[in-house]
Amino acid sequence: MRVQMKSAVPATTMEIKTACSQCNLRELCLPFGLDPREVDQLDELVGSRRKIKRQQHLYRSGDPFEAIYAIRAGSFKTDVILEDGRDQVTGFQMTGEVLGLDGISSEHHSCNAIALEDSEVCVIPFGRLEELSRQVESLQHQFHKIMSREIVRDHGVMMLLGSMRAEERLAAFLLNLSQRFTARGFSPSEFHLRMTRDEIGSYLGLKLETVSRAFSRFQEEGLVAVQQKHIRILDTPGLKRILNHHASN
Repeated sequence: MRVQMKSAVPATTMEIKTACSQCNLRELCLPFGLDPREVDQLDELVGSRRKIKRQQHLYRSGDPFEAIYAIRAGSFKTDVILEDGRDQVTGFQMTGEVLGLDGISSEHHSCNAIALEDSEVCVIPFGRLEELSRQVESLQHQFHKIMSREIVRDHGVMMLLGSMRAEERLAAFLLNLSQRFTARGFSPSEFHLRMTRDEIGSYLGLKLETVSRAFSRFQEEGLVAVQQKHIRILDTPGLKRILNHHASN
C-alpha cells in the first residue's frame, strides 16, 4: 500500500520509477557504497518523485512523519516559527542532500521545508527504508553517515551563533557553500544564491543590515564580487584567514 503524503500546497507527484543506479547524484545520496544488487533494491524503495514549485512547502511543522526526501534538483530552506511570529531559518539544503530527518524522533515534522526554487525530490517511505536497512548493512551504514552529517552541521551552526563575529559567520557560510558546490561538480568560486540576504541573516543570527555591510566589506577588501545574488569568490585564502583569526583567538 502506498503511503499518501500530506502537503499543505499541492505538488506534482510523478509515478515514474527513479533509477538510483542511473542518477548522477548517487555518490552524494543513499546509494553511495552499495553494490549493483543493493542499488536495485533501493530502486524499488523509491516509490515516486515530487515536483515542488518555488515558495511551496514540501512539508510543514506538525505534519506526520512518513518519508524522507532526497533532493534530486533544486534547493530548500527549513525554518521554524518563533513565539513572536518571526521565521527562524534552520538550514539550507541543496541537490543531493536529504530532507525530513527532523521527524524521526517524534514521528511529526518539527520544522517547515520550503522550496527556494522549482525543485524535485525522491520520496523514500521511512518504514520501508528501515526494513531494507535491516537487510542491507551498507545501506544502514550510509543512512547513519547522512544522519551524522546533519548532526555535525547543527554543531557548526551552534558554533557560528555562539562565538563568531558577523564577518566570520558570513565567511564560514560562503566557504561551506563553496565546498558543497564543489562536491556536486560545480564551480567552487562562482555560484548563484537561491536564498535572500534576509534569510541568510536569519540563519546566521544577523540582521539584514549587518549581512549587507559584511558583503560590502568583503567586496571592498577584494574577497568577493557580488552582483545581486550572483557571488564570485576572489580570494578563498582570504576568507579562510578570517576564520583562522577566530580560531587563534
